[in-house]
Formats: sequence, C-alpha cells, structure tokens
Amino acid sequence: MLTTLERWLWRLFRCCIGVSFAVLVIAVLIQVVGRIVGASPVWTEELTRFALLYVAAFGGGLALKSGDLVNVDVLCESFGERLSKGLRFCCAALTALLCAALILPAWKFVAIGMFQTSPALGLKMAYVHFSVVVFIAGILLFALFRLSAILFEGNDGRPDNAREPL
Repeated sequence: MLTTLERWLWRLFRCCIGVSFAVLVIAVLIQVVGRIVGASPVWTEELTRFALLYVAAFGGGLALKSGDLVNVDVLCESFGERLSKGLRFCCAALTALLCAALILPAWKFVAIGMFQTSPALGLKMAYVHFSVVVFIAGILLFALFRLSAILFEGNDGRPDNAREPL
C-alpha cells in the first residue's frame, strides 16, 4: 500500500516539476524574445522566480528519495552495516520530525500571503508561499516512506541512487 502511494507521489512530483520547469522555460523565452524585439514584459521576471521556487519545492522530496541531497554518507558508510542502517534510520527520523515541526509555521506563512499580491502579476502571494509547504511536505513524506521501508520492508535505508550498480 505505501509503496503504491510512494510511486504515485513520485510520479505526481515529477510531473509537477516538469510543469514548473516548462513555465520557467516559456517565461524566460518570452523574456529573451521580448528583449530582442524591443521590450520584455515585466511579469516574466516575476513568473520566472515563482516557477523556480516550485521546481525546488517539488524537487526537494525527490532529491531525498534519490540521494541527491547533501548527505553525510562518508560518516554513515564508515561503520558496519547494522550501525549504518541505524544511522540512516535516525537521519530519516530527525528529518521527518524537523519537517513535521515546520509544517504549521509554513502554513502561517501561506496565510500571511493571502493579504499580499505580487506587483507585476497581481497574484496572491499565498500561491507563491505555498511552495514552502510543498517543499517541507515533500521532504516529510519521502522521509516517512524511507522510515517505513526500513521498519516494515527490511530496506537498508539507502537512497535509490545508492542501490543502483555503477
């Protein structure tokens, strides 16, 4: 059940990264063409920043899953397998706890954005601030999936890239 949910979320987050990146590319393309033609629309600069925030937000959890986040593998892998697995479990648990503690403050940040609008797009800043919630929730979910895999599936707790042969 959790594996199916994890796969579904992995696909969803990858799709959302693709959409965010496409928006980023289109906005930059409009910016560049606008500068060549004469004047670039003001809103493209703002949209580019917002799209980049969402690329990072959707990518955070996936980076944790794949092992692309900065990690302390040198320390964890220098011990025996049992202790290394325990350290990976503790790291995932601490990551999940930290993210769980940050969800409510991040949501308050989103609520503040309901009273603000972006200058060029006129967009409620809550939509932009929501990227912080997505970032924290993504890391939280994929840390919980790692904990679940260690506890219930006998997984060693290594990220996906660490299990692939070189």
